[in-house]
Formats: sequence, structure tokens, C-alpha cells
Amino acid sequence: MTVDAAVKRSALEGSLLPAGVREVPFLAQVTLRADPSDVELMTRVASSVGFELPTTPTTVSGDFERQALWLGPDEWLIVGPPGSESSIESGCREALGPTGAVVDVSANRTVLELRGPGARKVLEAGCTMDLHPRAFHATCCAQTLVARTGVIIHQLTDEPVYRLFVRPSFAHYLSTWLLDASGPVQGRSL
Repeated sequence: MTVDAAVKRSALEGSLLPAGVREVPFLAQVTLRADPSDVELMTRVASSVGFELPTTPTTVSGDFERQALWLGPDEWLIVGPPGSESSIESGCREALGPTGAVVDVSANRTVLELRGPGARKVLEAGCTMDLHPRAFHATCCAQTLVARTGVIIHQLTDEPVYRLFVRPSFAHYLSTWLLDASGPVQGRSL
């Protein structure tokens, strides 16, 4: 069931966000489960989404408009522009045939985008993952906790620009934490 764009509400509508942080609401998000050892199936899926799915842990494939984030050995999150969830879902469903699974999870998470020279330092204040460029760089993603909140982190560019996929019910808490963590008391800023 697709929700009319006129009734959609951003999880952070009207919220104060720190400089260098913005919400990217309503991105298409489709979870795909398939057997990566089935070469024919993976070829059909690649043809459907426009690129090969990553098979190496914590990696991302695609382009700036549409990406596939590796979430597990047989699970990916396909992310695309707002409004493209139906076409992604139907294309993947057709490619999968009777095997695998595909679900539109677009309403399951909103996205916070962090950018700026202090973005990594701010995230490191609430995340135990090693975000140093030698370990985590553009085209990396991971499921982790930031400030005790479950997120998917996707580093878009080496600049760095990060996207945090977070459940809408935790978005306000996380944005408030980011505002506090980027404040002058901690000596960090985005």
C-alpha cells in the first residue's frame, strides 16, 4: 500500500537540527533477501536494479541516486529516490520469481545526513565502531548503535558525508543527541 505524498509527514518536521545535519525523508527503501550463490538469480536482480549487489560485508554498490547496502550474507537494502519504491519492489519481485523475498520498508526508517569536517568526530562520540578512514570509508555501511540507537550508517563520500538510517520513533532523540554532541562544550562541530 502506497501512502499519498500529501499525507506523509517527516519524522523530524519542525525539529531543530545542528548545522551540517539534515533529514533526507521519504527515501525509497526495499529489503531484498536472495541466495548470492545463485548466479542466474543475482544476474537478474542486477539487471533489475541497474548494478550488481555487493557480496562483501559492509560494502555498498550502485551510484549516487540508487544504492544497495549489504546487510547480511543474503540481505540487502536497496535505497532510491523518493517515490521509486514501487518500481524497485516490483522489478526485484519479478527478478526473484518464486525464490527470495522483497519488501518495501520505506516507512521503517528516516535518514539523517551528516556532513562536514567534524562529522566523524561527532559520530565517534556515540559509536563504538572504528570510523577512521583506514577502516570505514566511502562505499561502506554497517548496522550499529549511535547513542544507544540502532542505525545503519552509510558513508557516501570521503569528505565525509554519512547517512544514518534510523527508525522514526528514535529520530528526534538521535537528532537531539547530535545537536548536543556537536555543541561547543564538547569542542566538536560538524
